[in-house]
Amino acid sequence: MNAWLFLAAAIAFEVAATFMLKLSNGFEKWHWGMLAIFLYSACFWVLAPALKVIPVGVAYAIWAGVGIVAAALIGVFAFHERLGAMQLICIGLVLVGAIGLRLTTTTA
Repeated sequence: MNAWLFLAAAIAFEVAATFMLKLSNGFEKWHWGMLAIFLYSACFWVLAPALKVIPVGVAYAIWAGVGIVAAALIGVFAFHERLGAMQLICIGLVLVGAIGLRLTTTTA
C-alpha cells in the first residue's frame, strides 16, 4: 500500500477519534471514549508504515494540518461551533501549508 494512503488512513482515524472524544463529553459517555481510544490506536497503527517512506516532519505536519482543518469543519457542522474570520484565515493557511508540503515531497 502506498505510504500516502497509510497517512490518509491515519488522518481519517485521528479525526474520527477526536469526534468520538467530543461525543464522550469528557468520558461521561464512556462508550464513545473507548471508541476514541480504539480509533487513536488504529491511527498510530497505520501511521507507522507511512513513516517508513515519508519524512517524519512532513508526515506529521500534513497529519496535524489536515486534522486541524477536518476537526474545525466537524466542529462547525456537527457541533455548531463558530469560527471567526481570523480563525478561518489561519485554518486556511494551515491547509495551504499541508498541501504545499505534499506537493513538494518526493518519496521512494
